[in-house]
Amino acid sequence: MGKVIAVTNQKGGVGKTTTSVNLSACLAYEGKKTLLIDCDPQSNATSGLGYERQNYTLSVYDCLIDPKKADDAIIKTKYQNLYILPSSSDLSAAEIELAFEDNRETFLKRVTDKLKKEFDFIIIDAPPALGMITINVMTACDSVLIPIQCEYYALEGLSQLIGTVRKIKKSYNKNIEIEGVLGTMYDGRTNLSIQVLDEVKKYFPDLVYKSIIPRNVKLSEAPSFGEPIIKYDRTSKGADAYVGLAKEVIKNNE
Repeated sequence: MGKVIAVTNQKGGVGKTTTSVNLSACLAYEGKKTLLIDCDPQSNATSGLGYERQNYTLSVYDCLIDPKKADDAIIKTKYQNLYILPSSSDLSAAEIELAFEDNRETFLKRVTDKLKKEFDFIIIDAPPALGMITINVMTACDSVLIPIQCEYYALEGLSQLIGTVRKIKKSYNKNIEIEGVLGTMYDGRTNLSIQVLDEVKKYFPDLVYKSIIPRNVKLSEAPSFGEPIIKYDRTSKGADAYVGLAKEVIKNNE
């Protein structure tokens, strides 16, 4: 059975989608059959792999309504071992539609339960807000990977998210765990980046990844070309960092 990992942070602008896309691509590069599920209505993870709305008919929204459509909605990307279940703006409507359904927090779990046996890893890009879709993501996953920007308010956002995970564990998903905490947008030239990462390690000594994602121009450029960093520039520091992260994730789940 595959491992379902949600990449989530209630704080925006922390590299959540960048991590979802590039971790998925690097897991595939390491030989793991990987599915990226884009659960953000903005569809940035989808476009980050080169797919625009006119390129596909079915999206994750259709699968929430009918899990049987998942096989038809999944797209095999041009990268070996990498697949995507794309998002669309229709997903915004699901926030309202699910509110009136029984067991509304389990709709995405019906989809992932169906797909787990087909993949080594399923990576879910969660929306930044704590709404019904995010609750669905946390109910469906085995663990959460938390990217945090190395800046002043990082610990505040992290503590809020840990609190949310505890609530989800108590109410909806007793098996959910913290997969790891990932430092992003790290600038080793600044004392602030160093101090923030040291502080996070102090509070979560066993959860912080050794891999750290640096501020990197190539990482910022890659999405506009619809390519993961490992394809856009394999020699970049950003690519090295995400390959290192993928290897850590694989090792932690052996």
